[in-house]
Amino acid sequence: MNTKLEEIDGKFVATLVGELDTLAAVEAEEVLKPLYQSSGKDVIIDCKGLEYIASSGLRILLSILKAAKAAGSKVIMRDVNDDIKNVFKLTGFITIFEFE
Repeated sequence: MNTKLEEIDGKFVATLVGELDTLAAVEAEEVLKPLYQSSGKDVIIDCKGLEYIASSGLRILLSILKAAKAAGSKVIMRDVNDDIKNVFKLTGFITIFEFE
C-alpha cells in the first residue's frame, strides 16, 4: 500500500495505491492524520490505484469525512473503480460520500 498526501490548489489530495487492508490501514492512517484537521479545505481521495479496501480502510475514510464536514469541508472520492464502488454500495457508504 502506498499513501501520499499533498496540498494542491488549496485542497488536500490523498492518493491511495494498492490494497488498503487491515495491516496497511495503520500506516495509511498515520499519513492521512492531517486530514482530521482539514481546516476548512476540501479533501480529494484519489482512488485510481486502489485495488481493495477493508473495513478498517472504510473506517478511516468515514473519520476523515466526519472531521471534514465538521470543519465545513467536503470529501470527494475520485476515480473509484467498480469493485471498490461496490463495497461502498454494500456498506451504504455510497450515499454519504461524493464521487467524481
